[in-house]
Amino acid sequence: MGWLRGLLMLPLLLMATAPKLDAQAATTDEYVLKAVFLFNFAQFVEWPSQTFSSPDAPIVIGVLGSDPFGPLLDETVRGESVGGRPLTVQRFVRVEEAVDCHVLYISTSESRRLDEIVAHLRGRGILTVSDSERFMVHGVMIRLVTDRNRIRLR
Repeated sequence: MGWLRGLLMLPLLLMATAPKLDAQAATTDEYVLKAVFLFNFAQFVEWPSQTFSSPDAPIVIGVLGSDPFGPLLDETVRGESVGGRPLTVQRFVRVEEAVDCHVLYISTSESRRLDEIVAHLRGRGILTVSDSERFMVHGVMIRLVTDRNRIRLR
């Protein structure tokens, strides 16, 4: 049911970004879409069972560094579950705090620590996502690219 809501919201959100808007509104729309993408990623990834501390442990979507989403990400996943697991959002200042995370958005504020972050996450069952071009070179799995008012995956 939650995946259906996310899937149905995506076209509406994509249409909302079509007109040119002022910078603040465009940024808000951009991060609404990116929040929906993070939610959808959680629905289409299968983690090994040992990734979770218990059978009912939540799927954690984390934000490492400066949080560009504000309440948008929390609102997107509130009340949702995937495979019987609730979705939660956590924010992290240090990569060491993200060990129980499943989808990790790495903010561009973390560019100076990127090598340390990637090294710490290596071998863990964490899907890494960012919107910084530099991060792809260093091993971030999915890059969200804003191109002509559309969000694309790289």
